[in-house]
Amino acid sequence: MSVGSTTVHSDKPYLGVLLIILFCLFAPLGDGIAKYLGDTVSIGQILAIRFAIQALLLLPLVWATGRSIRVTPRVFRLTIIRTVLHILGIGTFFAALRYLPLADALAIAFVMPFIMLLLGRMVLNEVVGIRRLGACVVGFVGTLFVIQPSFALVGPVALLPLLVAVFFALFMLFTRQIAKDVDPVSLQAVSGVVGTLGLIPLVLIGWALDVPLAKLAWPSVVDAWLLLAIGVIGTSAHLLMTWALRFAPSATLAPLQYIEIPFATVIGYLLFGDLPNGLAAVGIAITMGAGLYIVFRERASAQIVPPET
Repeated sequence: MSVGSTTVHSDKPYLGVLLIILFCLFAPLGDGIAKYLGDTVSIGQILAIRFAIQALLLLPLVWATGRSIRVTPRVFRLTIIRTVLHILGIGTFFAALRYLPLADALAIAFVMPFIMLLLGRMVLNEVVGIRRLGACVVGFVGTLFVIQPSFALVGPVALLPLLVAVFFALFMLFTRQIAKDVDPVSLQAVSGVVGTLGLIPLVLIGWALDVPLAKLAWPSVVDAWLLLAIGVIGTSAHLLMTWALRFAPSATLAPLQYIEIPFATVIGYLLFGDLPNGLAAVGIAITMGAGLYIVFRERASAQIVPPET
Protein backbone atom coordinates (compact mmCIF):
# COMPACT_ATOMS: atom_id res chain seq x y z
CA MET A 1 0.00 0.00 0.00
CA SER A 2 1.10 3.59 -0.37
CA VAL A 3 1.10 6.46 2.05
CA GLY A 4 1.29 9.76 0.22
CA SER A 5 4.02 9.40 -2.36
CA THR A 6 5.99 6.80 -0.39
CA THR A 7 5.47 3.12 -1.03
CA VAL A 8 5.45 1.01 2.12
CA HIS A 9 6.37 -2.64 1.62
CA SER A 10 4.32 -4.85 3.91
CA ASP A 11 6.02 -7.62 5.88
CA LYS A 12 5.77 -11.22 4.76
CA PRO A 13 5.83 -12.87 8.19
CA TYR A 14 5.23 -16.41 6.97
CA LEU A 15 8.23 -16.19 4.66
CA GLY A 16 10.30 -14.72 7.48
CA VAL A 17 9.25 -17.54 9.80
CA LEU A 18 10.13 -20.15 7.17
CA LEU A 19 13.57 -18.61 6.67
CA ILE A 20 14.31 -18.47 10.41
CA ILE A 21 13.25 -22.12 10.80
CA LEU A 22 15.67 -23.01 8.01
CA PHE A 23 18.36 -21.05 9.85
CA CYS A 24 17.61 -23.01 13.03
CA LEU A 25 18.15 -26.23 11.05
CA PHE A 26 21.24 -25.13 9.12
CA ALA A 27 23.17 -23.71 12.09
CA PRO A 28 23.24 -26.88 14.27
CA LEU A 29 23.75 -29.03 11.17
CA GLY A 30 26.96 -27.14 10.41
CA ASP A 31 27.98 -27.47 14.06
CA GLY A 32 27.29 -31.20 13.94
CA ILE A 33 29.55 -31.59 10.92
CA ALA A 34 32.29 -29.65 12.71
CA LYS A 35 31.93 -31.97 15.72
CA TYR A 36 32.18 -34.99 13.39
CA LEU A 37 35.40 -33.61 11.85
CA GLY A 38 36.89 -32.77 15.24
CA ASP A 39 39.02 -35.92 15.43
CA THR A 40 40.60 -35.53 11.98
CA VAL A 41 40.75 -31.80 11.13
CA SER A 42 42.10 -29.05 13.39
CA ILE A 43 39.92 -26.15 14.48
CA GLY A 44 42.26 -23.68 12.79
CA GLN A 45 41.98 -25.49 9.47
CA ILE A 46 38.18 -25.70 9.74
CA LEU A 47 37.90 -21.97 10.51
CA ALA A 48 40.22 -20.89 7.70
CA ILE A 49 38.31 -22.96 5.15
CA ARG A 50 34.94 -21.85 6.51
CA PHE A 51 35.75 -18.12 6.14
CA ALA A 52 37.46 -18.62 2.78
CA ILE A 53 34.33 -20.29 1.43
CA GLN A 54 32.24 -17.42 2.84
CA ALA A 55 34.37 -14.92 0.92
CA LEU A 56 34.33 -17.00 -2.28
CA LEU A 57 30.55 -17.36 -2.16
CA LEU A 58 29.63 -13.78 -1.27
CA LEU A 59 32.10 -11.67 -3.24
CA PRO A 60 30.61 -12.76 -6.61
CA LEU A 61 27.12 -12.17 -5.17
CA VAL A 62 28.13 -8.64 -4.13
CA TRP A 63 29.48 -7.84 -7.59
CA ALA A 64 26.60 -9.52 -9.45
CA THR A 65 23.99 -7.51 -7.53
CA GLY A 66 25.77 -4.17 -7.84
CA ARG A 67 26.62 -3.92 -4.17
CA SER A 68 29.89 -2.48 -2.91
CA ILE A 69 32.36 -3.69 -0.28
CA ARG A 70 33.69 -0.17 0.28
CA VAL A 71 33.14 0.99 3.84
CA THR A 72 34.24 3.94 5.92
CA PRO A 73 37.41 3.60 8.04
CA ARG A 74 35.26 3.51 11.19
CA VAL A 75 33.06 0.70 9.86
CA PHE A 76 36.13 -1.21 8.66
CA ARG A 77 37.74 -1.02 12.11
CA LEU A 78 34.54 -2.20 13.76
CA THR A 79 34.20 -4.96 11.13
CA ILE A 80 37.68 -6.23 11.99
CA ILE A 81 36.77 -6.41 15.69
CA ARG A 82 33.42 -8.02 14.83
CA THR A 83 35.15 -10.63 12.65
CA VAL A 84 37.70 -11.44 15.37
CA LEU A 85 34.84 -11.96 17.84
CA HIS A 86 33.04 -14.13 15.27
CA ILE A 87 36.13 -16.29 14.79
CA LEU A 88 36.67 -16.60 18.55
CA GLY A 89 33.01 -17.50 19.08
CA ILE A 90 32.91 -20.17 16.38
CA GLY A 91 36.33 -21.54 17.28
CA THR A 92 35.49 -21.81 20.98
CA PHE A 93 32.19 -23.50 20.17
CA PHE A 94 33.92 -26.02 17.91
CA ALA A 95 36.38 -26.70 20.74
CA ALA A 96 33.49 -27.25 23.16
CA LEU A 97 31.89 -29.70 20.76
CA ARG A 98 34.92 -31.99 21.08
CA TYR A 99 33.86 -32.67 24.67
CA LEU A 100 30.14 -31.90 24.96
CA PRO A 101 26.96 -33.16 23.27
CA LEU A 102 25.71 -30.75 20.61
CA ALA A 103 22.42 -29.92 22.36
CA ASP A 104 24.12 -29.33 25.73
CA ALA A 105 26.77 -27.02 24.27
CA LEU A 106 24.15 -25.04 22.34
CA ALA A 107 21.84 -24.76 25.35
CA ILE A 108 24.66 -23.40 27.51
CA ALA A 109 25.63 -20.93 24.77
CA PHE A 110 22.01 -19.71 24.72
CA VAL A 111 22.83 -17.75 27.86
CA MET A 112 23.90 -15.14 25.29
CA PRO A 113 20.56 -13.21 25.35
CA PHE A 114 20.98 -12.71 29.09
CA ILE A 115 24.54 -11.46 28.63
CA MET A 116 23.38 -9.14 25.84
CA LEU A 117 20.70 -7.73 28.11
CA LEU A 118 23.23 -6.99 30.84
CA LEU A 119 25.78 -5.56 28.39
CA GLY A 120 23.05 -3.36 26.92
CA ARG A 121 22.40 -2.02 30.39
CA MET A 122 26.07 -1.46 31.23
CA VAL A 123 27.45 -0.37 27.85
CA LEU A 124 24.52 1.22 26.01
CA ASN A 125 22.61 2.46 29.08
CA GLU A 126 19.50 0.59 27.98
CA VAL A 127 16.68 0.32 30.52
CA VAL A 128 16.41 -3.17 32.02
CA GLY A 129 13.54 -3.77 34.44
CA ILE A 130 13.59 -5.96 37.53
CA ARG A 131 11.54 -8.71 35.86
CA ARG A 132 14.00 -9.07 33.00
CA LEU A 133 16.90 -9.09 35.44
CA GLY A 134 15.05 -11.82 37.34
CA ALA A 135 14.66 -13.79 34.10
CA CYS A 136 18.41 -13.48 33.56
CA VAL A 137 19.03 -15.05 36.97
CA VAL A 138 16.55 -17.86 36.31
CA GLY A 139 18.02 -18.50 32.86
CA PHE A 140 21.52 -18.68 34.29
CA VAL A 141 20.34 -21.17 36.91
CA GLY A 142 18.95 -23.28 34.08
CA THR A 143 22.30 -23.04 32.34
CA LEU A 144 24.03 -24.32 35.48
CA PHE A 145 21.68 -27.33 35.40
CA VAL A 146 22.96 -28.11 31.90
CA ILE A 147 26.59 -27.50 32.85
CA GLN A 148 26.58 -29.64 36.01
CA PRO A 149 26.45 -33.15 34.48
CA SER A 150 28.88 -32.15 31.71
CA PHE A 151 31.25 -30.58 34.25
CA ALA A 152 31.21 -33.80 36.25
CA LEU A 153 32.24 -35.73 33.15
CA VAL A 154 34.76 -33.49 31.39
CA GLY A 155 35.74 -30.82 33.91
CA PRO A 156 36.25 -27.08 33.24
CA VAL A 157 35.96 -27.42 29.45
CA ALA A 158 32.20 -27.67 30.07
CA LEU A 159 32.36 -23.91 30.69
CA LEU A 160 33.56 -23.16 27.16
CA PRO A 161 30.03 -22.46 25.83
CA LEU A 162 29.74 -19.67 28.41
CA LEU A 163 32.78 -18.07 26.78
CA VAL A 164 31.08 -18.59 23.41
CA ALA A 165 28.06 -16.68 24.73
CA VAL A 166 30.27 -13.76 25.80
CA PHE A 167 32.01 -13.62 22.40
CA PHE A 168 28.71 -13.70 20.48
CA ALA A 169 27.06 -11.15 22.78
CA LEU A 170 29.93 -8.75 22.04
CA PHE A 171 29.71 -9.73 18.36
CA MET A 172 26.05 -8.70 18.34
CA LEU A 173 26.81 -5.40 20.08
CA PHE A 174 29.36 -4.51 17.39
CA THR A 175 26.91 -5.65 14.70
CA ARG A 176 24.35 -3.20 16.11
CA GLN A 177 26.91 -0.40 15.75
CA ILE A 178 27.43 -0.93 12.02
CA ALA A 179 24.23 -2.60 10.79
CA LYS A 180 22.72 0.69 9.58
CA ASP A 181 25.87 1.73 7.72
CA VAL A 182 26.51 -1.26 5.48
CA ASP A 183 24.51 -3.80 3.47
CA PRO A 184 24.33 -7.15 5.33
CA VAL A 185 25.55 -9.22 2.37
CA SER A 186 28.45 -6.84 1.79
CA LEU A 187 29.26 -6.95 5.51
CA GLN A 188 29.42 -10.76 5.44
CA ALA A 189 31.60 -10.65 2.31
CA VAL A 190 34.03 -8.23 3.96
CA SER A 191 34.05 -10.38 7.10
CA GLY A 192 34.86 -13.43 4.98
CA VAL A 193 37.81 -11.66 3.39
CA VAL A 194 39.08 -10.23 6.70
CA GLY A 195 38.70 -13.61 8.41
CA THR A 196 40.50 -15.46 5.64
CA LEU A 197 43.40 -13.01 5.45
CA GLY A 198 43.78 -13.14 9.21
CA LEU A 199 43.38 -16.87 9.71
CA ILE A 200 45.62 -18.24 6.96
CA PRO A 201 48.89 -16.72 8.27
CA LEU A 202 47.94 -17.54 11.87
CA VAL A 203 47.25 -21.17 10.98
CA LEU A 204 50.49 -21.43 9.01
CA ILE A 205 52.49 -19.95 11.91
CA GLY A 206 50.74 -22.26 14.36
CA TRP A 207 51.43 -25.24 12.12
CA ALA A 208 55.13 -24.30 11.90
CA LEU A 209 55.24 -24.06 15.71
CA ASP A 210 53.43 -27.41 16.03
CA VAL A 211 50.38 -25.93 17.77
CA PRO A 212 47.67 -28.66 17.86
CA LEU A 213 44.83 -26.21 17.13
CA ALA A 214 46.55 -25.21 13.87
CA LYS A 215 47.61 -28.66 12.67
CA LEU A 216 47.32 -28.97 8.90
CA ALA A 217 46.40 -32.25 7.22
CA TRP A 218 45.34 -33.15 3.72
CA PRO A 219 41.68 -34.14 4.14
CA SER A 220 40.18 -37.29 2.72
CA VAL A 221 37.63 -36.95 -0.05
CA VAL A 222 34.79 -37.28 2.44
CA ASP A 223 36.34 -34.75 4.84
CA ALA A 224 36.93 -32.32 1.98
CA TRP A 225 33.22 -32.43 1.07
CA LEU A 226 32.28 -31.97 4.71
CA LEU A 227 34.59 -28.95 5.03
CA LEU A 228 32.94 -27.48 1.95
CA ALA A 229 29.56 -28.17 3.53
CA ILE A 230 30.54 -26.31 6.72
CA GLY A 231 31.45 -23.22 4.69
CA VAL A 232 28.32 -23.33 2.56
CA ILE A 233 26.00 -24.08 5.48
CA GLY A 234 27.56 -21.42 7.72
CA THR A 235 27.33 -18.76 5.02
CA SER A 236 23.79 -19.80 4.07
CA ALA A 237 22.67 -19.70 7.71
CA HIS A 238 23.77 -16.08 8.09
CA LEU A 239 22.05 -15.12 4.84
CA LEU A 240 18.86 -16.89 5.94
CA MET A 241 18.91 -14.89 9.17
CA THR A 242 19.49 -11.65 7.26
CA TRP A 243 16.71 -12.34 4.77
CA ALA A 244 14.32 -13.46 7.52
CA LEU A 245 14.71 -10.05 9.18
CA ARG A 246 13.80 -8.38 5.88
CA PHE A 247 10.40 -10.07 5.80
CA ALA A 248 9.43 -10.23 9.48
CA PRO A 249 10.23 -8.11 12.55
CA SER A 250 12.81 -9.35 15.02
CA ALA A 251 10.13 -9.51 17.75
CA THR A 252 8.38 -12.20 15.70
CA LEU A 253 11.52 -14.14 14.85
CA ALA A 254 13.47 -14.04 18.13
CA PRO A 255 11.34 -16.64 19.99
CA LEU A 256 11.68 -19.04 17.06
CA GLN A 257 15.47 -19.16 17.43
CA TYR A 258 14.98 -21.48 20.40
CA ILE A 259 13.82 -24.11 17.90
CA GLU A 260 17.54 -24.49 17.25
CA ILE A 261 17.91 -26.45 20.51
CA PRO A 262 15.47 -29.29 19.65
CA PHE A 263 16.94 -29.41 16.14
CA ALA A 264 20.40 -29.73 17.71
CA THR A 265 19.10 -32.51 19.96
CA VAL A 266 17.83 -34.49 16.98
CA ILE A 267 21.01 -33.93 14.96
CA GLY A 268 23.17 -34.87 17.95
CA TYR A 269 21.19 -38.07 18.45
CA LEU A 270 21.25 -39.06 14.77
CA LEU A 271 24.97 -38.37 14.30
CA PHE A 272 26.42 -39.29 17.69
CA GLY A 273 23.69 -40.98 19.74
CA ASP A 274 23.79 -38.12 22.28
CA LEU A 275 20.77 -37.10 24.34
CA PRO A 276 20.66 -34.68 27.31
CA ASN A 277 20.25 -36.44 30.64
CA GLY A 278 17.35 -35.61 32.96
CA LEU A 279 19.06 -32.72 34.78
CA ALA A 280 20.34 -31.19 31.54
CA ALA A 281 16.89 -31.51 29.95
CA VAL A 282 15.35 -29.62 32.89
CA GLY A 283 18.05 -26.95 32.57
CA ILE A 284 17.41 -26.60 28.84
CA ALA A 285 13.68 -26.11 29.51
CA ILE A 286 14.41 -23.47 32.19
CA THR A 287 16.87 -21.62 29.95
CA MET A 288 14.45 -21.64 27.01
CA GLY A 289 11.59 -20.45 29.24
CA ALA A 290 13.60 -17.58 30.71
CA GLY A 291 14.90 -16.57 27.28
CA LEU A 292 11.42 -16.58 25.79
CA TYR A 293 10.17 -14.47 28.70
CA ILE A 294 12.85 -11.87 27.97
CA VAL A 295 11.97 -11.88 24.27
CA PHE A 296 8.28 -11.33 24.96
CA ARG A 297 9.03 -8.62 27.54
CA GLU A 298 11.19 -6.83 24.94
CA ARG A 299 8.36 -7.05 22.43
CA ALA A 300 5.81 -5.77 24.92
CA SER A 301 8.10 -2.86 25.87
CA ALA A 302 8.63 -1.98 22.21
CA GLN A 303 4.85 -1.79 21.66
CA ILE A 304 4.29 0.74 24.44
CA VAL A 305 3.61 4.11 22.83
CA PRO A 306 4.59 7.11 24.96
CA PRO A 307 1.75 9.56 25.67
CA GLU A 308 1.53 12.66 23.54
CA THR A 309 2.85 15.85 25.13
